[in-house]
Amino acid sequence: MKPLTKNGLKLKSCFFAGIIVGVIIGAAALNIVISNRMDSFYKQIAYLEQIIQDKNAILEKFEKNFNTRSLRIKRIDVVLDFRGDEIDRINIEKSIKDKYSSLLGKEVNSIDPELIIEVADKRILKIQGKEYKLKANKLIITEVMKIWIGIEPVTGP
Repeated sequence: MKPLTKNGLKLKSCFFAGIIVGVIIGAAALNIVISNRMDSFYKQIAYLEQIIQDKNAILEKFEKNFNTRSLRIKRIDVVLDFRGDEIDRINIEKSIKDKYSSLLGKEVNSIDPELIIEVADKRILKIQGKEYKLKANKLIITEVMKIWIGIEPVTGP
């Protein structure tokens, strides 16, 4: 066997250093891919949980008012004009639907549209330490109550 020379030792140390750098870069890339996928799954879970809660609330209201035949609110749709984080959008929509959930199952003729607009119009909503100002733009009341709301972030003093 030939003893290690200075060039041979340098070559082996470069080779092992390259392997270590490759492992670190690969681990970082894998971490980025997995974290992005986890974020998308988190958003999807939050969205699906909101849908389940809405469906359960609707089902409870209909079970209470099953025997009536007049036109009643069966579902509440909120259309947001919001350019921000998807998680904040889901939380804002959930909060607004919670405010209107008492209307589910009520007769359409007995509801005052001006009061419905005032529930959300010019309200400041705090979600996860951020403040948003709501502005009700349009309202349609049928079996599906649909309300369009503009969202603007509130800037500090």
